Amino acid sequence: MTAESIRVLFATSECAPLIKTGGLADVSSALPAALTRLGVDIRVLLPGYRAVMGRLSGAREVARLAATPRFPHARLLLAEGPGGVPLVVVDCPELYDRPGGPYQDPSGADWPDNALRFGQFSRVAAELSGVRSPLGWQVQVLHCNDWQTGLAPAYLRLDPDATAATLLTIHNLAFQGVFPPQVVPQLGLPPESFSPAGVEYYGQMSFLKAAIRFADAVSTVSPTYAEEIQREPLGMGLQGLLAERRGDLEGILNGIDIEAWNPERDPLIARRFGIRSLDSKRDNKWAVQQRFGLTQDSDVPLLAVISRLAYQKGIDLVLEAAEALLALPSQLVVLGKGDRDYETRLLALAARHRDRVAVMVGFNEELAHLIEAGADMFLMPSRYEPCGMNQMYSLHYGTIPVVRATGGLVDSVVNCKPETLSSGTANGFVFDVASTEALLGAVSRALEGYRNPGIWRALQVAGMRRDFNWDASARRYLAIYTRLAKAQEPNSE
Repeated sequence: MTAESIRVLFATSECAPLIKTGGLADVSSALPAALTRLGVDIRVLLPGYRAVMGRLSGAREVARLAATPRFPHARLLLAEGPGGVPLVVVDCPELYDRPGGPYQDPSGADWPDNALRFGQFSRVAAELSGVRSPLGWQVQVLHCNDWQTGLAPAYLRLDPDATAATLLTIHNLAFQGVFPPQVVPQLGLPPESFSPAGVEYYGQMSFLKAAIRFADAVSTVSPTYAEEIQREPLGMGLQGLLAERRGDLEGILNGIDIEAWNPERDPLIARRFGIRSLDSKRDNKWAVQQRFGLTQDSDVPLLAVISRLAYQKGIDLVLEAAEALLALPSQLVVLGKGDRDYETRLLALAARHRDRVAVMVGFNEELAHLIEAGADMFLMPSRYEPCGMNQMYSLHYGTIPVVRATGGLVDSVVNCKPETLSSGTANGFVFDVASTEALLGAVSRALEGYRNPGIWRALQVAGMRRDFNWDASARRYLAIYTRLAKAQEPNSE
């Protein structure tokens, strides 16, 4: 079986640049494009949120799905998605034409009918993957992503005529799509499905558990995270089921868009540079200091954080360590938004140290590129990190990551120590315990390296030489698709 013969429907609730709240959107844009380059016949399925409908061009209606007693009618629109990948949009204004984000209203509260909204999306994904698909295009593998698509494998399992195989990718196990048991019949699931062997999750029902239970294969976004979620605490109540399915579970490290994140061609930074022109990186540091009103000093190390401001990301550790970090000495720039308490405390820190700390609440793509290019070190003290992308951006830009040993951070950052320096693989600093003391210890070790130009340049070069493009990851997914499609053939054993 060749790549060209495999037909894949990639169901996702986000796809950059059309709609984005996190890394899922970047994956949903880049991975299908990489798979297309390998010859896979892939189409992306996306809800028709207001923001998505406003950005579509050249869309045409290709099918209509009639209303059922449980779900409203929907139109299917076909358009060209990111990277030229065909995009199928579920136009259902009753569920998706709303202000706010994909999952929450403008005030930040979850939409009360999210079970119905993503039950409908899962139903459409399953219907398009069935033998009666209105697309006239027979899906061999339905690739589901996170809880928002989680009921699709269950719906297909209930269809006696279904032939498509299913793959679930878990991008973050913390988001599980948990709802009251009353929604089970509303979603068209049989009563017997509400059991520990089905969709029941500690007295509630979980979209994500349904997907883990009924998908033919499960993947997640880094090898280390695939191991971590099979035990407490990162299994988050699903560790038993995931351990049970370990033979079907695979960790594949995400890639990054090396065209958008390339310091040699990046139009968003002050001065472009590469391995042979690393001294030019200093101009970007000056640009960051100037942009944020920090003291312009090329010798003082500039530390950066670009993150969702959340407990998971270890922002409390940065706050607790801040005064000690500044006394090293160092400067700190933070870009992100999230928990209001963290935002307030970070802004207060910046007010106390106007020449050494800068905080911008929000996300800004241009500033993110400039900060990655100008910072000396990038802090990621995450309590858990399924994959993480900023550490890979940092490595590409000669910015040394200081990270906690978890998830994809373990799989991409090689701790600096004598043996890794000797082998030329060291590219960052890693600490084990999620504590202020451990973070400070790692930054102190990094500062020792910073003060040794030879060591620091070796770390930068090793990081910039790492290849994080999507091709290798796409080939791993293609291998899963091929295996699943082959298993669905009538004569397969």
